[in-house]
Amino acid sequence: MKPLISKPEDLTPQTTWQETKWAWTSEEELVDRTTKARLCAAALLPFRDRQPDWEGFAASIRWMQAAADHYGVELVTVLNADTGYIFDLDDAMYAEVLRRFRAEFPMAKFIAGITARGAEKDTGFKAERYRPLLDIVQAHENCEVMIMTSRWLSALDPEPCRDAYYEIAEWLIRPGIVHALEPAFVPWARPFGPWLLSQLAQHPKFVGGKISTLDEPHFLYWAAMCRDLKQSSALDFAPHSGDDFGIATAIKLGLPLLIGAAVSAAPLICAAKDMWLDDGAPAKKFHTGAGRFDTRVYKLFEAFQSLEDQVFRLDGKMSASAYKHSTAHVLHELGIIASPEAHPACKDLRGADEAARMAEALRRPLRVAERMGIPFAKRRG
Repeated sequence: MKPLISKPEDLTPQTTWQETKWAWTSEEELVDRTTKARLCAAALLPFRDRQPDWEGFAASIRWMQAAADHYGVELVTVLNADTGYIFDLDDAMYAEVLRRFRAEFPMAKFIAGITARGAEKDTGFKAERYRPLLDIVQAHENCEVMIMTSRWLSALDPEPCRDAYYEIAEWLIRPGIVHALEPAFVPWARPFGPWLLSQLAQHPKFVGGKISTLDEPHFLYWAAMCRDLKQSSALDFAPHSGDDFGIATAIKLGLPLLIGAAVSAAPLICAAKDMWLDDGAPAKKFHTGAGRFDTRVYKLFEAFQSLEDQVFRLDGKMSASAYKHSTAHVLHELGIIASPEAHPACKDLRGADEAARMAEALRRPLRVAERMGIPFAKRRG
């Protein structure tokens, strides 16, 4: 049997994850009960009467921030990502979202998604397609830039893909986050192999990466590799989980989440982050008094995941893209936004019974929140 690769320097662009030790590392080996990692919440841009609901936009962020403050969690709002309808925004509205956020939250850090603009008729990758949105973001301070994957970027082989990310990085004056998807999200997506991840993690302008997974545990691969990179070379590159179907894993590993699910479950997720820690952890806010973690966190994991499994449920085309519409219904049911409308140009919509479905999906998490004293109560009569 061929030995598994365990050193980044032994990787090649053709190495598969299954040829490395990191693909065979269990979640249990990576458990961390001392670190309360940040929660990066991909904010919803709500709509009312076909116009952005700016009051609801600010209210939803304040709701998440209040929960984060209560449980001592660092919250970073993610703007203009998929949950914020980046693919339906023109550049003027993209810039307006950032301006409105900064006016409401002058001291708060944010992450902004950027993608390729005007590449619809391209036949190959052009780094300059990322420049317009990058320039808009970098006009602000105290922010990070998430370089969202795109069709032609994802189509590149590992070496030219690395070079493409490096080319975009030449324009970065803010910290960058790289981004990968599995094909379950869009057919052309291609997750990073081990060589590409190690190459991107070593770039000084990239502070982390987001991996969105449905079918294969790529986040575990990333977590295992980045742990070893940090131990061997003090490389500080944080894998961020984008898995809305497996939220508990990142909490158990003490690693950041970068998810749209935080918008509908922020108080529950923040509570779980604190409950998971042992009493001796420096970041622990609500101690059990027994020196241990709060075992009720397992039921909390189940409760918020049952909600998000409904919010992100797959449609007949095996797509979860309509989760944005479901999220709006959840926030409306909780009384945080005035309308459950989606962006008027968005074609990924739920059915006429979605309000009832989300009200039903909220029953269990609301019950658990009440019994655990988590501030997640309905506000509507």
